[in-house]
Amino acid sequence: MCANGDTIVLKNGRRILASNVTETGDHVTYDTPAGTMSIPKSIVARVDRNDFTYTSASSSAAKDPPVSEPPVQPVRGYAEIAGLAVHDSSVDYSYLAHVDSDTRTGNALAIEKCSAAHFAAAQFLTGKGDTDSAIDQYRQALAFSPDDQALLLNLAVLYLHNSQFTEALDPLEHARRTAPDSPDVAKLMGWAYYGANRLDQAVEEWKRAEQLRPERDVASALAKAERDKQEEENYREGVTAHFTLKYSGAADPDLAGGVLHALEDDFNDIQSELDYTPPESIAVILYTDQAFADITRAPSWAGAINDGRIRIPVQGLTDVSPDLARELRHELTHSFVGQKTHGRAPTWVQEGIAQYIEGRRSSASAEALLDLAAKGSPPRLEMLEGSWMGLSGDSASVAYAWSLAAIESIVDEGGMSDVNRLLDHIATDPSTEDALRAALHDSYADLDQQTLVFLQHEDVR
Repeated sequence: MCANGDTIVLKNGRRILASNVTETGDHVTYDTPAGTMSIPKSIVARVDRNDFTYTSASSSAAKDPPVSEPPVQPVRGYAEIAGLAVHDSSVDYSYLAHVDSDTRTGNALAIEKCSAAHFAAAQFLTGKGDTDSAIDQYRQALAFSPDDQALLLNLAVLYLHNSQFTEALDPLEHARRTAPDSPDVAKLMGWAYYGANRLDQAVEEWKRAEQLRPERDVASALAKAERDKQEEENYREGVTAHFTLKYSGAADPDLAGGVLHALEDDFNDIQSELDYTPPESIAVILYTDQAFADITRAPSWAGAINDGRIRIPVQGLTDVSPDLARELRHELTHSFVGQKTHGRAPTWVQEGIAQYIEGRRSSASAEALLDLAAKGSPPRLEMLEGSWMGLSGDSASVAYAWSLAAIESIVDEGGMSDVNRLLDHIATDPSTEDALRAALHDSYADLDQQTLVFLQHEDVR
């Protein structure tokens, strides 16, 4: 999988790696894993267009949403009220309290103003990455305008980005009652059901969306869901507090039980390490080797895939071997990191943390990485943000090793608390480098240099 990237250089010197950068009116708009963002053109110094594609290969990494979200539709009265609800780069909560108070009269115009004000606050907070506060603002707006489609769909989208798939179904079901033939409702319901591991309903909703308004991304998501559904039709199932496991009838039931037991133990450990609890049950699929290759279409070096569902080939195994145990722990870490950052963690962060929690360390690879640096060609974390799915095995090995070393260097400097602070900022800040500066007071160049110094200490030559 390939992705072209551009660099937006801000006047304060900060840089944002993005795709599909466009300049419209007085704003620059760009795509990120969290969705489309927009910043004032007045703070942009220039946009450096990259004419090359950097491909990398990851056995997991944060996934893109299965379908794109509908464009934001403002509620009535938004344009007039937005400047009063949000100004001086903050939400005016005293104004929100004022418009809330005005609704007590039951006046229709007052209610419209109140909904618009909370919508404006929610939009602002979403742009700042504060999704929990944005959700609260949408819910307050819906208390006054419960049937407003824009409010219902935008609230659902935030729940979906937060991996709160079951929560998203409530506003979507309400939206369907008010607009039964909305393709946007069907599209988002498919996303919610797929995320909640309810494949039958996901297929049904995406078929409905395709009939109402054909779209390429919905067709792609539908095809993938149908492949999964067909493959898993006769799979057995096991369920625990945090996992839904499906496995081929050819797999040993004792192996399935062992996998669930190992995952539950790992869940508790990783929950403590990353100070986070995923809100939904995590799907795990155990495949034969051929089914894994057919379904995931992963590169030959990939031992497993986590695209929101943990997919692992286990052919020939009858119990949880040490290698399988490490793979399970690694892939489960991806689920935690992906959900904690709302899918915004770059691949190097995902893979570095997953390897670290799996138990790998850099002592074995330090010499080779230092030799690359001595030859003037060390990896650069900035270039390891996107998908790794196109790298050769050798290049992937270097990317994995450098990512692990970077995370180890962060832990060495400030412990796992620094890693968790970085993840919290990745979830909200405009770019990974912004998150690095806010959490660690480092630029990408600083962290690359810190990684080299760490590797010099680890080198056992």
